[in-house]
Amino acid sequence: MAPCSVLVTGAAGFAGSHLLDLLAQDAAVITAWYRPSGRPPRTVGQVRWRAVDVLQPAAVRRAIEEASPHLVYHCAGASHVGGSWGSTESTFAINVRGTHHVVEALHAVRPQARFFVTSSALVYATQSTPLDETAALGPASPYAVSKLAQELVAVDDARRLHVTVARAFNHIGPRQSDQFAASAFARQIAAIEGGQAAPEIRVGNLESARDLTDVRDTVRAYQRIANHGLPGRIYNVCSGRAVRVRELLDLLLARARVAVTVRLDPALYRPNDNPLVVGSPARLRDELGWTPEIPLERTLDDLLDYWRKALAGR
Repeated sequence: MAPCSVLVTGAAGFAGSHLLDLLAQDAAVITAWYRPSGRPPRTVGQVRWRAVDVLQPAAVRRAIEEASPHLVYHCAGASHVGGSWGSTESTFAINVRGTHHVVEALHAVRPQARFFVTSSALVYATQSTPLDETAALGPASPYAVSKLAQELVAVDDARRLHVTVARAFNHIGPRQSDQFAASAFARQIAAIEGGQAAPEIRVGNLESARDLTDVRDTVRAYQRIANHGLPGRIYNVCSGRAVRVRELLDLLLARARVAVTVRLDPALYRPNDNPLVVGSPARLRDELGWTPEIPLERTLDDLLDYWRKALAGR
């Protein structure tokens, strides 16, 4: 029996890169897409890298024909919530049109393939209790609206393709961009420790609370959903516990090797910032047997160590 052929779009990104690490442990033939204008990809096992612009339908179709995948993890997309306010057009283009192009190519070339889509918990309306998959929808940023539209594009095709969707809550860990709070804090601490910055951290809103999962647990959930999820089914990927940004910062500061002061910077506040985002992982746990395994303390240790090495050039 020939090995399974797997395609990962957005494989050079944060979650995509960790997903590749996980998938490379199996015998699958893996093709990984990255944005032609993006950074050069890492070497990961026998992964075949291809530069593919998801906004070019002819290029997407050719690349699908070449890979002939049994399973597609669609991780490509614009991912920064705050940045979406200033780049609404490109956010919608990548997240919605890009997904449409992949879906149409699969339908034409590999209609029997499984198609897994990474969405976001930010499609939900603000709620003070844990969100399950039946919670009211109410996206409150251009990014969130684009992710809901992406879902609709994909799930509408569940009549033709085996589609599953993960609504990921906040996931953090090594390799995350410093555009995101936990990674921004860790990078600033590492820079201060290395004498590359003054001993002060600039922060935005510290009172919001977020459901946090280690990215390595998150991609394990992706694999479980893609392989065993029901067609057309949506699954939350979350821990079920909310952590205040202030607590997250305090945990990182406790790991700093030097004294660090904190300064509030109003410029870092988002135009729209939900006070609480916490999910219910019950469906994913009960139907597919997934639970997070990596404690927050280890995640922060690894994240800080990542930035120490990165800034030291190692």
